[in-house]
Amino acid sequence: MYKSYFNLSRNPFDLTPDPTCFVPTTRHNEALAALYYGVRRHKGVVVVTGEVGTGKTLLLRCLLRLFKESEEIAYAYLFNCRLSPTEFLYYTLSDFGVPISGNTKSKMLLDLSKFVMARGLKGLTTVLIVDEAHHLSPELLEEIRLLSNLETNEDKLLQIVLVGQPELDQKLDSFDLRPFKQRIALRAHLGPLDLDEARRYIEERLRIAGVDTNAAPLFSKQTIASVHQHSRGFPRLINTICENALISAYARQQSTVTPAIIGEVAKELRLDVVFSPQPGKLNGHEDLDAERAKGILLELYAALQKPSANRGLDGTLAVEASEHESDI
Repeated sequence: MYKSYFNLSRNPFDLTPDPTCFVPTTRHNEALAALYYGVRRHKGVVVVTGEVGTGKTLLLRCLLRLFKESEEIAYAYLFNCRLSPTEFLYYTLSDFGVPISGNTKSKMLLDLSKFVMARGLKGLTTVLIVDEAHHLSPELLEEIRLLSNLETNEDKLLQIVLVGQPELDQKLDSFDLRPFKQRIALRAHLGPLDLDEARRYIEERLRIAGVDTNAAPLFSKQTIASVHQHSRGFPRLINTICENALISAYARQQSTVTPAIIGEVAKELRLDVVFSPQPGKLNGHEDLDAERAKGILLELYAALQKPSANRGLDGTLAVEASEHESDI
Protein backbone atom coordinates (compact mmCIF):
# COMPACT_ATOMS: atom_id res chain seq x y z
CA MET A 1 0.00 0.00 0.00
CA TYR A 2 2.73 2.47 0.93
CA LYS A 3 5.57 0.88 -1.06
CA SER A 4 5.13 2.97 -4.20
CA TYR A 5 4.60 6.14 -2.17
CA PHE A 6 7.97 5.71 -0.42
CA ASN A 7 9.62 4.11 -3.49
CA LEU A 8 10.24 0.78 -1.76
CA SER A 9 10.55 -2.60 -3.48
CA ARG A 10 9.13 -4.56 -0.55
CA ASN A 11 7.71 -4.13 2.93
CA PRO A 12 10.75 -3.39 5.08
CA PHE A 13 9.18 -4.43 8.38
CA ASP A 14 7.30 -7.58 7.47
CA LEU A 15 6.70 -9.76 10.53
CA THR A 16 7.42 -12.96 8.58
CA PRO A 17 10.83 -14.31 9.69
CA ASP A 18 12.58 -13.98 6.31
CA PRO A 19 16.33 -14.79 6.37
CA THR A 20 16.95 -12.28 3.56
CA CYS A 21 15.99 -9.53 6.03
CA PHE A 22 18.26 -10.80 8.80
CA VAL A 23 20.15 -7.91 10.41
CA PRO A 24 22.80 -9.45 12.64
CA THR A 25 23.80 -7.88 15.94
CA THR A 26 26.75 -9.05 17.99
CA ARG A 27 24.53 -11.30 20.10
CA HIS A 28 22.67 -12.70 17.08
CA ASN A 29 25.98 -13.44 15.38
CA GLU A 30 27.28 -15.18 18.50
CA ALA A 31 24.10 -17.25 18.84
CA LEU A 32 24.11 -18.25 15.16
CA ALA A 33 27.80 -19.14 15.37
CA ALA A 34 27.17 -21.26 18.47
CA LEU A 35 24.33 -23.10 16.75
CA TYR A 36 26.24 -23.76 13.55
CA TYR A 37 29.50 -24.68 15.30
CA GLY A 38 27.74 -26.98 17.75
CA VAL A 39 25.99 -28.85 14.96
CA ARG A 40 28.87 -29.07 12.51
CA ARG A 41 31.33 -30.16 15.22
CA HIS A 42 28.87 -32.70 16.61
CA LYS A 43 28.86 -31.23 20.11
CA GLY A 44 25.50 -32.77 21.03
CA VAL A 45 23.07 -30.40 22.73
CA VAL A 46 22.94 -26.64 22.00
CA VAL A 47 20.48 -24.29 23.72
CA VAL A 48 19.44 -20.76 22.69
CA THR A 49 17.01 -18.73 24.78
CA GLY A 50 15.56 -15.24 24.53
CA GLU A 51 12.50 -13.22 25.40
CA VAL A 52 9.48 -13.03 23.11
CA GLY A 53 10.28 -11.04 19.96
CA THR A 54 14.08 -11.13 20.16
CA GLY A 55 14.48 -12.94 16.82
CA LYS A 56 14.85 -16.59 17.82
CA THR A 57 12.71 -18.01 15.02
CA LEU A 58 14.43 -15.83 12.40
CA LEU A 59 17.76 -17.09 13.74
CA LEU A 60 16.55 -20.66 13.24
CA ARG A 61 15.42 -19.87 9.68
CA CYS A 62 18.93 -18.60 8.95
CA LEU A 63 20.39 -21.78 10.42
CA LEU A 64 18.07 -23.97 8.33
CA ARG A 65 19.06 -22.00 5.25
CA LEU A 66 22.70 -22.88 5.95
CA PHE A 67 21.73 -26.53 6.43
CA LYS A 68 19.93 -26.65 3.09
CA GLU A 69 23.15 -25.60 1.37
CA SER A 70 24.84 -28.78 2.63
CA GLU A 71 23.99 -32.27 1.40
CA GLU A 72 25.60 -33.76 4.51
CA ILE A 73 22.96 -32.46 6.95
CA ALA A 74 19.50 -33.92 7.56
CA TYR A 75 17.24 -32.22 10.08
CA ALA A 76 13.85 -32.56 11.70
CA TYR A 77 12.18 -29.32 12.78
CA LEU A 78 9.71 -29.55 15.66
CA PHE A 79 7.67 -26.43 16.37
CA ASN A 80 4.82 -27.93 18.42
CA CYS A 81 6.12 -29.22 21.74
CA ARG A 82 2.78 -30.11 23.32
CA LEU A 83 3.10 -33.75 22.35
CA SER A 84 3.32 -37.07 24.13
CA PRO A 85 6.63 -38.98 23.80
CA THR A 86 5.07 -41.32 21.22
CA GLU A 87 3.68 -38.41 19.18
CA PHE A 88 7.05 -36.70 19.43
CA LEU A 89 8.87 -39.74 18.01
CA TYR A 90 6.28 -40.16 15.25
CA TYR A 91 6.61 -36.52 14.17
CA THR A 92 10.42 -36.63 14.31
CA LEU A 93 10.62 -39.75 12.15
CA SER A 94 8.12 -38.32 9.69
CA ASP A 95 10.08 -35.08 9.34
CA PHE A 96 13.29 -37.01 8.78
CA GLY A 97 11.45 -38.99 6.09
CA VAL A 98 12.08 -42.30 7.85
CA PRO A 99 9.58 -45.12 7.16
CA ILE A 100 7.83 -46.06 10.41
CA SER A 101 7.71 -49.83 10.99
CA GLY A 102 5.21 -49.72 13.86
CA ASN A 103 3.17 -47.40 16.03
CA THR A 104 4.68 -48.41 19.36
CA LYS A 105 7.27 -46.30 21.13
CA SER A 106 9.87 -49.07 21.15
CA LYS A 107 9.61 -49.66 17.40
CA MET A 108 9.83 -45.95 16.63
CA LEU A 109 12.89 -45.61 18.88
CA LEU A 110 14.49 -48.50 17.03
CA ASP A 111 13.71 -46.90 13.66
CA LEU A 112 15.21 -43.60 14.78
CA SER A 113 18.32 -45.26 16.24
CA LYS A 114 18.98 -47.20 13.01
CA PHE A 115 18.55 -44.05 10.93
CA VAL A 116 20.87 -41.94 13.07
CA MET A 117 23.54 -44.65 13.38
CA ALA A 118 23.52 -45.40 9.66
CA ARG A 119 24.12 -41.73 8.88
CA GLY A 120 26.78 -41.50 11.56
CA LEU A 121 28.73 -44.39 10.05
CA LYS A 122 28.83 -42.42 6.78
CA GLY A 123 30.12 -39.31 8.52
CA LEU A 124 26.84 -37.44 7.95
CA THR A 125 25.17 -34.98 10.35
CA THR A 126 21.69 -35.52 11.77
CA VAL A 127 19.97 -32.69 13.64
CA LEU A 128 16.84 -32.47 15.77
CA ILE A 129 15.67 -28.84 16.11
CA VAL A 130 13.03 -27.98 18.69
CA ASP A 131 11.49 -24.50 18.56
CA GLU A 132 9.32 -23.16 21.41
CA ALA A 133 11.20 -25.65 23.60
CA HIS A 134 10.06 -23.92 26.80
CA HIS A 135 6.77 -25.79 26.28
CA LEU A 136 8.50 -29.17 26.55
CA SER A 137 7.27 -31.22 29.47
CA PRO A 138 9.80 -32.75 31.88
CA GLU A 139 8.79 -36.15 30.48
CA LEU A 140 9.59 -35.08 26.92
CA LEU A 141 12.84 -33.41 27.97
CA GLU A 142 13.88 -36.72 29.50
CA GLU A 143 13.10 -38.48 26.21
CA ILE A 144 15.28 -35.98 24.36
CA ARG A 145 18.07 -36.48 26.89
CA LEU A 146 17.95 -40.21 26.26
CA LEU A 147 18.20 -39.57 22.52
CA SER A 148 21.44 -37.67 23.19
CA ASN A 149 22.89 -41.06 24.25
CA LEU A 150 23.08 -41.98 20.57
CA GLU A 151 26.85 -41.71 20.22
CA THR A 152 30.07 -43.53 19.47
CA ASN A 153 33.27 -43.40 21.47
CA GLU A 154 34.35 -40.40 19.45
CA ASP A 155 31.21 -38.64 18.28
CA LYS A 156 27.65 -37.56 19.07
CA LEU A 157 25.41 -39.07 16.41
CA LEU A 158 22.34 -36.89 16.99
CA GLN A 159 22.71 -33.12 17.30
CA ILE A 160 19.97 -31.50 19.37
CA VAL A 161 19.08 -27.80 19.15
CA LEU A 162 16.65 -26.37 21.71
CA VAL A 163 15.34 -22.83 21.22
CA GLY A 164 12.88 -21.17 23.58
CA GLN A 165 11.96 -18.44 26.00
CA PRO A 166 13.79 -17.89 29.34
CA GLU A 167 11.42 -20.41 30.97
CA LEU A 168 13.49 -23.07 29.20
CA ASP A 169 16.56 -22.00 31.19
CA GLN A 170 14.52 -22.29 34.38
CA LYS A 171 13.46 -25.82 33.48
CA LEU A 172 16.96 -26.91 32.57
CA ASP A 173 18.30 -25.43 35.81
CA SER A 174 15.90 -27.50 37.90
CA PHE A 175 17.24 -30.26 40.13
CA ASP A 176 15.35 -33.04 38.33
CA LEU A 177 16.87 -32.10 34.97
CA ARG A 178 20.48 -31.82 36.13
CA PRO A 179 21.49 -34.89 34.01
CA PHE A 180 20.23 -33.05 30.91
CA LYS A 181 21.92 -29.79 31.90
CA GLN A 182 25.28 -31.54 32.13
CA ARG A 183 24.92 -32.64 28.51
CA ILE A 184 24.51 -29.10 27.15
CA ALA A 185 27.64 -28.25 25.17
CA LEU A 186 26.82 -24.65 24.19
CA ARG A 187 24.34 -22.04 25.41
CA ALA A 188 23.49 -18.59 24.05
CA HIS A 189 20.97 -15.93 25.02
CA LEU A 190 19.31 -13.25 22.88
CA GLY A 191 18.38 -9.92 24.44
CA PRO A 192 16.73 -6.71 23.21
CA LEU A 193 18.63 -4.27 20.99
CA ASP A 194 20.27 -1.17 22.38
CA LEU A 195 19.68 2.18 20.72
CA ASP A 196 22.60 1.94 18.29
CA GLU A 197 21.60 -1.60 17.30
CA ALA A 198 17.99 -0.50 16.82
CA ARG A 199 19.09 2.37 14.59
CA ARG A 200 21.22 0.06 12.45
CA TYR A 201 18.40 -2.50 12.38
CA ILE A 202 15.84 0.02 11.08
CA GLU A 203 18.23 1.57 8.56
CA GLU A 204 19.35 -1.84 7.25
CA ARG A 205 15.77 -3.05 6.90
CA LEU A 206 14.93 0.05 4.88
CA ARG A 207 18.05 -0.41 2.74
CA ILE A 208 17.06 -4.03 1.98
CA ALA A 209 13.63 -2.73 0.96
CA GLY A 210 15.24 -0.37 -1.55
CA VAL A 211 14.97 3.01 0.20
CA ASP A 212 16.69 5.94 -1.52
CA THR A 213 19.74 6.47 0.68
CA ASN A 214 20.39 9.88 -0.93
CA ALA A 215 16.99 11.25 0.06
CA ALA A 216 15.98 12.56 3.47
CA PRO A 217 15.74 9.66 5.94
CA LEU A 218 12.29 8.18 6.49
CA PHE A 219 13.12 7.78 10.17
CA SER A 220 15.16 10.53 11.81
CA LYS A 221 17.39 9.92 14.81
CA GLN A 222 14.69 11.32 17.08
CA THR A 223 12.08 9.04 15.51
CA ILE A 224 14.31 5.99 15.90
CA ALA A 225 14.89 6.91 19.55
CA SER A 226 11.12 7.02 20.02
CA VAL A 227 10.74 3.62 18.34
CA HIS A 228 13.40 2.16 20.63
CA GLN A 229 11.74 3.63 23.70
CA HIS A 230 8.31 2.20 22.93
CA SER A 231 9.59 -1.16 21.64
CA ARG A 232 12.09 -1.57 24.50
CA GLY A 233 14.48 -2.87 21.84
CA PHE A 234 12.56 -6.00 20.85
CA PRO A 235 12.89 -6.53 17.07
CA ARG A 236 9.36 -7.83 16.62
CA LEU A 237 7.89 -4.74 18.27
CA ILE A 238 10.22 -2.53 16.23
CA ASN A 239 8.80 -4.12 13.09
CA THR A 240 5.21 -3.67 14.27
CA ILE A 241 5.70 -0.02 15.23
CA CYS A 242 7.57 0.90 12.05
CA GLU A 243 5.10 -0.89 9.79
CA ASN A 244 2.15 0.93 11.34
CA ALA A 245 4.05 4.21 11.33
CA LEU A 246 4.71 3.97 7.58
CA ILE A 247 1.03 3.29 6.97
CA SER A 248 0.10 6.30 9.10
CA ALA A 249 2.61 8.56 7.34
CA TYR A 250 1.29 7.40 3.96
CA ALA A 251 -2.31 8.10 5.02
CA ARG A 252 -1.28 11.65 5.98
CA GLN A 253 0.81 12.04 2.82
CA GLN A 254 3.92 12.82 4.86
CA SER A 255 7.32 12.08 3.40
CA THR A 256 8.89 11.13 6.74
CA VAL A 257 7.85 9.40 9.94
CA THR A 258 7.87 11.75 12.92
CA PRO A 259 8.22 10.97 16.65
CA ALA A 260 4.60 12.13 17.07
CA ILE A 261 3.43 9.39 14.69
CA ILE A 262 5.44 6.83 16.65
CA GLY A 263 3.81 7.97 19.87
CA GLU A 264 0.33 7.67 18.36
CA VAL A 265 1.07 4.22 16.96
CA ALA A 266 2.43 3.03 20.31
CA LYS A 267 -0.71 4.32 22.02
CA GLU A 268 -2.97 2.55 19.51
CA LEU A 269 -1.01 -0.67 20.00
CA ARG A 270 -1.29 -0.20 23.79
CA LEU A 271 2.43 -0.65 24.18
CA ASP A 272 2.33 1.45 27.34
CA VAL A 273 0.16 -1.22 28.99
CA VAL A 274 2.37 -3.91 30.47
CA PHE A 275 0.88 -6.41 32.88
CA SER A 276 3.13 -8.04 35.43
CA PRO A 277 2.22 -11.21 37.29
CA GLN A 278 0.30 -10.46 40.46
CA PRO A 279 1.19 -12.33 43.64
CA GLY A 280 -1.28 -15.04 44.47
CA LYS A 281 -3.98 -14.03 46.91
CA LEU A 282 -4.24 -15.93 50.14
CA ASN A 283 -7.29 -18.11 50.58
CA GLY A 284 -9.56 -17.68 53.59
CA HIS A 285 -7.76 -20.15 55.88
CA GLU A 286 -4.30 -18.87 54.99
CA ASP A 287 -5.46 -15.30 55.56
CA LEU A 288 -6.81 -16.17 59.02
CA ASP A 289 -3.61 -17.99 59.97
CA ALA A 290 -1.57 -15.01 58.81
CA GLU A 291 -3.63 -12.66 60.99
CA ARG A 292 -3.15 -14.90 64.02
CA ALA A 293 0.58 -15.14 63.45
CA LYS A 294 0.79 -11.37 63.07
CA GLY A 295 -1.03 -10.91 66.39
CA ILE A 296 1.40 -13.22 68.20
CA LEU A 297 4.41 -11.42 66.70
CA LEU A 298 3.00 -8.04 67.77
CA GLU A 299 2.53 -9.28 71.32
CA LEU A 300 6.08 -10.64 71.38
CA TYR A 301 7.44 -7.35 70.06
CA ALA A 302 5.52 -5.41 72.72
CA ALA A 303 6.88 -7.69 75.46
CA LEU A 304 10.43 -7.12 74.27
CA GLN A 305 9.94 -3.37 74.62
CA LYS A 306 8.94 -3.60 78.33
CA PRO A 307 11.45 -2.79 81.16
CA SER A 308 13.76 -5.50 82.43
CA ALA A 309 11.37 -6.03 85.43
CA ASN A 310 9.45 -8.38 83.20
CA ARG A 311 12.45 -10.66 82.90
CA GLY A 312 12.96 -13.62 85.21
CA LEU A 313 15.88 -14.03 87.61
CA ASP A 314 17.71 -16.03 84.97
CA GLY A 315 17.40 -13.19 82.46
CA THR A 316 14.89 -14.98 80.27
CA LEU A 317 11.80 -13.23 78.96
CA ALA A 318 8.62 -13.99 80.91
CA VAL A 319 5.77 -13.78 78.46
CA GLU A 320 2.35 -14.83 79.58
CA ALA A 321 0.62 -17.44 77.47
CA SER A 322 -1.41 -15.81 74.74
CA GLU A 323 -4.96 -16.70 73.99
CA HIS A 324 -3.74 -17.35 70.49
CA GLU A 325 -1.52 -20.24 71.57
CA SER A 326 -4.37 -22.66 71.33
CA ASP A 327 -4.69 -21.77 67.68
CA ILE A 328 -1.05 -22.39 66.75
